Amino acid sequence: MIGDILPDVLEPGLRVVFCGTQAGAASARRGAYYAGPGNKFWPVLHEIGLVPVRLQPEEFRTLLRYRIGLTDVAKRTSGPDSALRGGHFDVAGFTARIAANRPRILAFNGKRAAQAALGINEGRLAYGPQAQGLADADIYVLPSTSGAAAGFWSIEPWKQLAMAVTGTTTR
Repeated sequence: MIGDILPDVLEPGLRVVFCGTQAGAASARRGAYYAGPGNKFWPVLHEIGLVPVRLQPEEFRTLLRYRIGLTDVAKRTSGPDSALRGGHFDVAGFTARIAANRPRILAFNGKRAAQAALGINEGRLAYGPQAQGLADADIYVLPSTSGAAAGFWSIEPWKQLAMAVTGTTTR
């Protein structure tokens, strides 16, 4: 059986866990989350004040210092989201990981991950905080930081999340 493409960065008591759909091709090659050349994840984490310095993708494990975690809904595949099929998602495993670690906030980096994990149709899914939770975690859906989703990009929901995580306004 093939293993996870990227390891989870999870432990109990995290302020926020970011959940993507699956590792992109560049992330799988580099063995690091959000490693594609056009991905905004690392600069945005710094810009909104969740980390004090701009981290590089290979430093993803250091996020635990800031009580931030990472995971994906599809752990054993990589590539563009357009190649994903229903069988690639491990919703039960994802839910079990979140329940075991109980983060305060679960933030989906893109609607596709949230749709898969929560069973919500796109027409009913808006960016920002969600009415439903998961394993006592508040849920946020954020515009994807992927370069492929640049047409849907807005930093405002990310700033709103940072305010919820830190209890302060963003830069």
